[in-house]
Amino acid sequence: MSTNPYVPKRRLAIRLLLACTAVIPVAGQAQTTPPQGLSANATVFARGFDNPRGSKFGPDGNLCVAEAGRGGTTSSTIGLCPQAAPPGPYTNARTARISRVSAAGVRSTVIEGLPSGLSANGDVMGVSDIAFVGPTLYALLAGGGCAHGEAQIPASILRINTNATFAVVADLGAFVKANPVKSPVEFDFDPDGTWYGLASWGSDLYAVESNHGALYKISTNGQTSRMSDISAEAGHRVPTAVALHLGEPYVASLGRWPFNPKEAAIWRVGPTGSLTRIAHGMWGLLGIAFDYQGRMYALEVGRAQNKTPIPGTGRVVLVTASSSGSGSVTLQEIASGLMFPTSMTYGPDGNLYVTNNGFGFPPGAGEVVRITIPN
Repeated sequence: MSTNPYVPKRRLAIRLLLACTAVIPVAGQAQTTPPQGLSANATVFARGFDNPRGSKFGPDGNLCVAEAGRGGTTSSTIGLCPQAAPPGPYTNARTARISRVSAAGVRSTVIEGLPSGLSANGDVMGVSDIAFVGPTLYALLAGGGCAHGEAQIPASILRINTNATFAVVADLGAFVKANPVKSPVEFDFDPDGTWYGLASWGSDLYAVESNHGALYKISTNGQTSRMSDISAEAGHRVPTAVALHLGEPYVASLGRWPFNPKEAAIWRVGPTGSLTRIAHGMWGLLGIAFDYQGRMYALEVGRAQNKTPIPGTGRVVLVTASSSGSGSVTLQEIASGLMFPTSMTYGPDGNLYVTNNGFGFPPGAGEVVRITIPN
């Protein structure tokens, strides 16, 4: 498979966004000069991550970061099961990990040796997000599963033990196979799912899957249910991020490739799985967060021109949205100059933390950016 970033419009999954941006910083194929550096209220908090994805603060006050890893070069699953559609099939190795960052910005390893899948186009899927339930850390493993070149460990929710071991809590790949959504994208289908965002509320976990298009609720004992079939109500919008506010889930979407401001949206998910569109008119969302005042922030991965991602155009916006379901919204830019950011979380210090250089960079080049927001 070619690494040409000019991906046909019909290929819509988030893994293809990662693939088509993977060569941009090296090949220099962007059509527009990116902004020069981060905005004044954004500083690099930590460095040294391998394709960083989601992050959360633990009860000890330290930030933990999910890392997709470096991928691998072998696969023992071709011929054993349906493989992910192009840019699959994937090869795999145990290079994904979770890191902890101290208050001084020093990275250390919580657990390593987790599956990391590498596509023919160079995108990497490993640990895509994390969440805490009480003191216990849980991970959303996207890089597992037979369709990603990993036969032993499925695409799943993992419980991370204090001795740096893990246990599979819920086999998410098996669940989506047994419970298909109403409107799957047949020409760009990942049998095990492309799992991206994870959040917790009370004793439950909430995960969004981008390829099939749905929100799932998972208990810590592994009971899994589909909370909302987003594909049935909104079509293929590539849901990527989930956050809970006052117990209600909010889901943000990347939108179809190439980006335009009509595709990305934020929905509130009702108890029966119904969607209320809260906001739209944004570019390629990969993160959503609420501060202590209940204000909503959204993370835009960046813009595109001539079907090519524009490096350095990622930003964070404050979203003041209508509650009527009309989708009318006011956006206030909070930070800019982000380079292919992948997630956002709100910290106990009142700042936002964004994983940056999240794909398309060499191993170790990922970073966490701290953004000071107005009171």
